[in-house]
Amino acid sequence: MSLILPDLPDLLDLAAGEAWALVAELQDAVAARVRPGGRLDRAALDAEQHVAHGLAWAAAYAETLRQTAAWARALASEGRFGEAEALPAQLLAHEYLSQLAGGLPMNQGEVFRPADLGVEAPRLTPVIARLRPGASPAAKARIVDLLDQARGRPSLEASGLDETLEAVRDQFAAFAAEKIAPFAHGWHLRDELIPMALIEEMGALGVFGLTAPEAWGGSGLGKVAMCVVTEALSRGYIGTGSLGTRSEIAAELLLAHGTEDQKQRFLPGVASGAIIPTAVFTEPEAGSDLGSLRTRAVRDGDVWRVTGAKTWITHAARADLMTLLVRTDPASKDHRGLSMLLAEKPRGTTADPFPAPGMGGGEIAVIGYRGMKEYEIAFDGFEVAHANLLGGQEGQGFAQLMATFESARIQTAARAIGVAQNALDLALDYALARRQFGEPLARFPRVANKLAMMAAEVLGARRLAWFAASAKDEGRRCDLEAGMAKLVAARIAWAAADNAVQIHGGAGFAVEQPVSRILADARILNIFEGAGEIQAQVIARRLLEGAN
Repeated sequence: MSLILPDLPDLLDLAAGEAWALVAELQDAVAARVRPGGRLDRAALDAEQHVAHGLAWAAAYAETLRQTAAWARALASEGRFGEAEALPAQLLAHEYLSQLAGGLPMNQGEVFRPADLGVEAPRLTPVIARLRPGASPAAKARIVDLLDQARGRPSLEASGLDETLEAVRDQFAAFAAEKIAPFAHGWHLRDELIPMALIEEMGALGVFGLTAPEAWGGSGLGKVAMCVVTEALSRGYIGTGSLGTRSEIAAELLLAHGTEDQKQRFLPGVASGAIIPTAVFTEPEAGSDLGSLRTRAVRDGDVWRVTGAKTWITHAARADLMTLLVRTDPASKDHRGLSMLLAEKPRGTTADPFPAPGMGGGEIAVIGYRGMKEYEIAFDGFEVAHANLLGGQEGQGFAQLMATFESARIQTAARAIGVAQNALDLALDYALARRQFGEPLARFPRVANKLAMMAAEVLGARRLAWFAASAKDEGRRCDLEAGMAKLVAARIAWAAADNAVQIHGGAGFAVEQPVSRILADARILNIFEGAGEIQAQVIARRLLEGAN
């Protein structure tokens, strides 16, 4: 007897449609609270954060279901929608619709319910009932069997990628399995930087110029390729998956805003990996409020002299180039006085991270995400050539930076998916090998439940991230889709890591076990590149600005 529900592609379409119908009701209900007179009131939006962010989460779930349904439909038309695709997809649809109807966890302690807005969801009930057999213990146990059969492959399900991207995916999955995964935990335990030899090898493989045009030494493959490669590398170790983030940001800034001279001097090196960039934006008192930055740069002839403090700068010691956001208009009090500098610096070491006049700082010890290290930096008259003012324009720094957020958040979603997949790999291996009461742990329903849901959520997050990446590749505005992908994938990574530790039991609490590293690494994903609360605020604002 088949465990795949009848007419499943149609049922997935129905589930996505009903999820979006609920989101429309929620959108109207929130709009009634935050759009007095038909115009969005930012103070009201802040006061109604719980329901506004609940709307954002509901929309992100609905979009995940829509993209999963679209992927299922495409595979079914090709005759490739089999058990490995159908069983996790129907489990995901049942679970997400059930949460949308009854209570959606925005984190471990905050649950959004439609009833918070006086909205009921009776129309979801019959669809949930139709999906319920797809979430049976037998279906979940079969997903675990399929996961066992798929061990070592890039994913459980068919990707739907073209032949070129499938080849790229296979290449980097094999590279990560051979060159990264066996060594990652040692780097973490010893708190070491990722070896330069590996970074150079990644550069030779085109990691840092993946999306840059061929004319500038890149591969020109686009953002979906970026997701595929980032996920594969992050599955080996989050640090290697993250190495490309700063290169992606620097390349986008240069391509979109750099002068011809700046492109000539920096882009080929960034694309090849010869130039290691770092992003220097965050300040101790600013956080996500970039408009309140205080680090200032004063023009002095042919140079800018930079003074101030920056923090949470990743891979800063090794970096050759800083994309440095500073205030060049001392009279300004908001983002309009900010400019972006392409600040060159000598490459430092762990012992001497910043061997440059007018620049100092030190490492910030962290529980995870260690392979590139985090730093705080103090500038005191640090010189940057005026020729390195991005685009040769003052006052454009904030707008220039905002244009990079879509790609950075899509890439972060891909990192999170790789981390979640790594957590599933480790949990599955342990659950199949470890026996209790004469049975592998994986055969116990509560363990199988966890493994099956990990697989289902990774599948959905992958569809959502690739959808956002495709929108970016097509040149469409995709801040909404990118934010949704990052929001959902970061939560999934943390849930997968937490469940993987739980499956390991006491062993998972030991630092010697790689799964303990995955838990520490996963926690950062809901904080950097826009904390979950910021993501939800941005998504809600975008939805409500267009509300009727």
